[in-house]
Amino acid sequence: MSDNSLGQIKSDGLFGRLPDLTKLDLRNNGITLIEDNAFDGAANIQELLLDGNLLQTVTDKMFFGLHSLSVLSLTDNKIKCITPGAFDHLTMLSTLNLESNPLDCTCHISWLPNWLRSRRLSPSATCRSPAALRDANLHHLEVSDFKCTAEDKGCLSPDYCPAQCACTGTVVRCSRAQLTTVPLNIPKQTTELYLESNDIATILPDQIRHLTQLTRLDLSNNKISVITNNTFEGLTKLSTLIVSYNKLRCVQRDALKGLTQLRVLSLHGNNISMLADGVFRDLESISHVALGSNPLYCDCNSRWLSEWVKSAGEYVEPGIARCSEPVAMRDKLILSTQSSAFVCNGVPPAEVISKCDSCYSNPCRNGGRCRARAAGGRDCQCARGYHGDTCQHHIDACYGSPCAHGLCRVLEEGRFHCSCQAGYTGARCEVNIDDCVANKCQNNATCVDHLEGYSCKCAPGFMESNGASCVDGLDEYRCACAAGYAGRYCEAAPHAALGTSPCAHHDCLHGVCYLPQRALQDDIIMERPLLSTANDYLCKCAPGYSGRLCEYLTSLTFSHNDSLVELEPLRTTPQANVTLIFSTTQLHGVLMYFGENEHLAVELFNGRIRISYDIGNHPTSTMYSFEMVSDGNYHKAELVAIKKNFTLKVDDGPARSIINEGAKEYLRLERPMYLGGVPEEIAKEAFSKWHLRNITSFKGCMKAAWINHKRVDYVNAVRVQRTSAGCGEDEPTSSMAATVFVQEDAGRHNQDPCVPNPCARGGRCVREEGSPSDYTCRCRAGTAGPQCELRASISGAPVITQGSKMPQRKQAISNVQASPAAPSHKQQMPSEHAPSQPTPAMGACRKEATREIITEGSCRSRRAVRGARCVARDARAACGKGHCCAPRKTKKRKIRLICSDGTRYTKDIEIVRKCACGKKCARTTPFH
Repeated sequence: MSDNSLGQIKSDGLFGRLPDLTKLDLRNNGITLIEDNAFDGAANIQELLLDGNLLQTVTDKMFFGLHSLSVLSLTDNKIKCITPGAFDHLTMLSTLNLESNPLDCTCHISWLPNWLRSRRLSPSATCRSPAALRDANLHHLEVSDFKCTAEDKGCLSPDYCPAQCACTGTVVRCSRAQLTTVPLNIPKQTTELYLESNDIATILPDQIRHLTQLTRLDLSNNKISVITNNTFEGLTKLSTLIVSYNKLRCVQRDALKGLTQLRVLSLHGNNISMLADGVFRDLESISHVALGSNPLYCDCNSRWLSEWVKSAGEYVEPGIARCSEPVAMRDKLILSTQSSAFVCNGVPPAEVISKCDSCYSNPCRNGGRCRARAAGGRDCQCARGYHGDTCQHHIDACYGSPCAHGLCRVLEEGRFHCSCQAGYTGARCEVNIDDCVANKCQNNATCVDHLEGYSCKCAPGFMESNGASCVDGLDEYRCACAAGYAGRYCEAAPHAALGTSPCAHHDCLHGVCYLPQRALQDDIIMERPLLSTANDYLCKCAPGYSGRLCEYLTSLTFSHNDSLVELEPLRTTPQANVTLIFSTTQLHGVLMYFGENEHLAVELFNGRIRISYDIGNHPTSTMYSFEMVSDGNYHKAELVAIKKNFTLKVDDGPARSIINEGAKEYLRLERPMYLGGVPEEIAKEAFSKWHLRNITSFKGCMKAAWINHKRVDYVNAVRVQRTSAGCGEDEPTSSMAATVFVQEDAGRHNQDPCVPNPCARGGRCVREEGSPSDYTCRCRAGTAGPQCELRASISGAPVITQGSKMPQRKQAISNVQASPAAPSHKQQMPSEHAPSQPTPAMGACRKEATREIITEGSCRSRRAVRGARCVARDARAACGKGHCCAPRKTKKRKIRLICSDGTRYTKDIEIVRKCACGKKCARTTPFH
């Protein structure tokens, strides 16, 4: 196939259909790209000729599948870079031709000479760049000859480096980046990874398994406590591993499994007491192990370590590691102490054994089962009826500490009593006794109640309307408005956003109609119009809707703190039956509330279902589910109220019941019932009466609800507030969506919110990217407000328009400073068509104080340095077109930096002193 114009070799399975192919000649084809796994299935090819093409990079998966390849010729291409490991899987390779390629001999291919020598391959390839290595024979170079600069990207894409790190070639440095976990997007070609001096607590196999070319890993000065089994699985080239100065207490037996090339291992400065026999068994190349500054427990269980240190090689452990316990072995060196001295005199202390076995002391009480976590620590699986970190608490009426400021005592099943602390009263000890009664505060001062005391707060001034505050000025004042308000006195309220376009009018009430695929194909083949009778189409319902015509809304997602559904009052005679199917990851939230003084409240509390039931027989009966339901899975809660009895069943498990004993028989109320949340006023009332422990709305999906054996249709609800239809998995697939949109009237789904223009006074409407209905108004000079409905006063403060209800007296007052709610403009109002001129807005460009650590490479200041930056909420509005808010005056200051290698030096930085509008628009920093 030579001397053609193939251009590319695609991964389309072609060679899998040619199992007997043994030689492939693709010379002189102008090939620029060979896709990964393109040769998959070509297991019998022994000779591959790619000379005279235009390949620039050899990737690590380019030759996957060529298990029998012995001759690979890449002469006379444009190859500059070869990804580490590109030839590792070619185990039969005996001839490799790389001549006449412009190889870029930076650190990216420093691995190649050693690999060639290890495979006894000697191609006559030479370097083209950098200048220092031009025409040098690749086979004769050493690793130290290859250098990289920060600009050398090698075979990697321009955005290959994680945001918190600095990358030079295949060396990734993430030191002192305040990381709590290993970055996810570390490139797989990385050969050296530096993660020292961070806050990383765990190192998981999935985080680093893809780094198969890694030779050095530095994890020193972190918070790692356990190295679990198979953590470094697949890192077969790793030669240096540094885990010194962590909180390491346990290295599991298979933690270092597979590290056959490891030469240097540092575990210095940790909290290790014992190492499992065989933990170093795969370290065939080890030359140095650092175990110093660990509290080693030297009994018979550590005898193997003494023997291994003495037999592993000359000074593998250089005589630094010492025994800490038992007393007879204290301060003795592992290297020089006779192995026979490592003897057992009883069981090691529990604090030693528990470092690698967190369940050793059996911390779980009341029949709970202890499970050790792979990454350290443990969890207790509590028996039914118990909860807590160690299953120490019984789930009873006092579950969740219902007494706000007192001690809870169980009276009987489902009932409790609160003994209040001094200064508190109320059924739940929720009321702080008012010490302001008959207080002695004078001159209209405000009395502030404290616990068993009070204080007097003198009034410094007055608050303006709509939450604004009064700011004193020179012979005048101004109102600092709350977000969204405007006007001289903050009297202009925010405007509501425009609604979205109405629903499409067709038989599918809440969905789209489409033809089944067979009918659609038949129509195309027969060249007849689409079938239109009622029996010829189906309704694809929008998420949350069901029914033949998508007429029922049966599932909702609650995502806001004030989400709720209001329904008719619950019928409780002869009984009430409510079933809810829901999913959430929130620990708290209202599921259902029906009440006044008597009530039925169902809520999430600490991940369990809490029931509060009171038909008028005081005190209230309370119950909690044994099951946890805040795990993101769907759960079914069945609620049955029969007179005084209330029963809860979760996920068809055992039922739990309580009895609200007393004279009354039924719960009879005329108030509405609420699902998923409660209106604010009713919620506050329920909270004050302890019907609800938390008034946050439920956040998650209410998949379905049945009330008295009838499925709830939210279309018929009295009110549905701040919810969205359906759950995440109900979204239609892309293929279905494509089929649907072919047959819909696309025009009614692409209404432009800017047509007609909603912005007043010549404002320009800009549609928000990614939203079908949201827009922003960009106002002309002299106007302000969400829809440019306000005009500016002479000083720039927005004032209400003539059509408003604002008194004429207030409209006349305009000579004030600019309000923060709107930018200032020129002193003279421009005409409707006059072009605006750039005039700095007084006060809009300002200096903002900062306090930051100064960093430079691997060096940083010892403490945060005070600085400032120039900021403006809208630089163009504040300073005019072509201008920006920038430093006007700076001063120099010397700071001292300390580096990771211990060196120190002094650096001059400029601190911003004054800011102003100007034309020099360089990026501002706290240290200019």
